[in-house]
Amino acid sequence: MAIALYGDGEQTLRLLERSIGVRIHARGNEVRFEGEPDRVALTRRVLGELYVLLERGQAVRNADVRHVIRMLSAEPDVQLSDVYENILSRGSRRVIRAKNLAQRRYVDVIRKHDVAIAIGPAGTGKTYLGMAMAVASLHRKEISRIILTRPAVEAGERLGFLPGDLAEKVDPYMRPLYDALHDMMDMEKAQRLIERGTIEVAPLAFMRGRTLNDSFVILDEAQNTTGEQMKMFLTRLGENSQAVITGDVTQVDLPIETQSGLIEATRILKGVRGIGFMRFEPRDVVRHPLVQSIIEAYDRAGSRRGGDTEEVGRAAGPRRKSKSETGGTAPGRGGGASEGDE
Repeated sequence: MAIALYGDGEQTLRLLERSIGVRIHARGNEVRFEGEPDRVALTRRVLGELYVLLERGQAVRNADVRHVIRMLSAEPDVQLSDVYENILSRGSRRVIRAKNLAQRRYVDVIRKHDVAIAIGPAGTGKTYLGMAMAVASLHRKEISRIILTRPAVEAGERLGFLPGDLAEKVDPYMRPLYDALHDMMDMEKAQRLIERGTIEVAPLAFMRGRTLNDSFVILDEAQNTTGEQMKMFLTRLGENSQAVITGDVTQVDLPIETQSGLIEATRILKGVRGIGFMRFEPRDVVRHPLVQSIIEAYDRAGSRRGGDTEEVGRAAGPRRKSKSETGGTAPGRGGGASEGDE
């Protein structure tokens, strides 16, 4: 167990040294620490939590070490056993769990509300966790179908004429949703469910005129909806249905003069009972560590160019608003949840 805890070539210990600022000397099952008392205490706590994860059979990667350090640094009293509760395991290709406090809060927002709106940068797990919750609900037979949708808006490119039938034309826009789905169940099972209509992946335009009963509906890339499209989507919900809406308001691909339906909805729906909001921050990114640094670098560059603050809900101007300009940071560290019915 000590070898697994220390990592290959003691890489876990070296990562702890660089991240926390201590010196660690390991010999067999004995570990000695050198550094400031609070830094040593944090290192001991991190190693203890990593040991518990290993005891449960969970592999510990460098990313896991970074997540644990960040969580315990922000909130020393947090119980990681609660954070790492399994979201999806039965019938899945892999065990899926929250990786940080922000994701844990996001899961709670989804559980407590019929409509959950998640806003934040790429790599925070907004759509992925929403899909995991949908698949878990399907396995528990709480709903009878999953509907995955997103607006078919080109991200700064002009794809021109695409050959093929309608399904082939829209498939490139839906590919990120298929990728996440196939990560949670084998491709043959996913294809069978899609053929039966149990799982539907379709452009947002296909939702018009429908009533979605007994469904878990995920709207991805919602920052690229117009106000009319967002209202249309929200009014599709029927009996025993739940919706998760995700988007990054710093990556709006609509024409400059068109206001994002997601930004508008955060203003209009604030305080509506049954709707919960979750705002992620760059520090909540769970992809490659460089992704967080890249997002923060772009935010800093945007702040230097802008130099002013715009109110959420204003029509989109020539400069798209950064996250800090879309209603402020939610309470708490590492992302925050707010609930329309509180």
